Amino acid sequence: MADPRWLTDDERSAWLNLASVLELLPGALDAQLLRDDDLTHFEYFTLASLSEAPERTLRIKALADMTNATLPRISRVLTGLEKAGLITRSLCDNDRRARNVTLTEKGWSAVVQAAPRHVENVRRLVFDRLTPEQTAQLSSIAESLLGELDPEGRMFTVPASGSGSGDVPG
Repeated sequence: MADPRWLTDDERSAWLNLASVLELLPGALDAQLLRDDDLTHFEYFTLASLSEAPERTLRIKALADMTNATLPRISRVLTGLEKAGLITRSLCDNDRRARNVTLTEKGWSAVVQAAPRHVENVRRLVFDRLTPEQTAQLSSIAESLLGELDPEGRMFTVPASGSGSGDVPG
């Protein structure tokens, strides 16, 4: 095996900073959403993904892909959301083997209620710390990394030039 290409000092510093953000940010997002809306960030992300879908409905497999969840994980999360009345599951009309998940009115209300506080938290934790130039760089960097990590573009992402449907932010 060839010798590894060790990180330069600058690369190591950048990597350790990024790894720290990757470890700390999910907990900070969870803390606010749990405190204010009794949702984890992943549950919010799942509901927000459904809120952006046509008729607020997706196949479970597509939702798993969009949220980077395994089918067992998304199934466990959907069970809790279904018990809370935030989603429903049903057979897919054109493929009886597949199941759909639909955001209920109660689920839509939960997203609408949580979104402003969540977006404010994202703004406080991330964007208030960045200049407009750094925000553009962050978007470009993330897009470059996603080219390797998600080449098919399965994750719930918004092109740099757009902002999604605008119904519910973040």
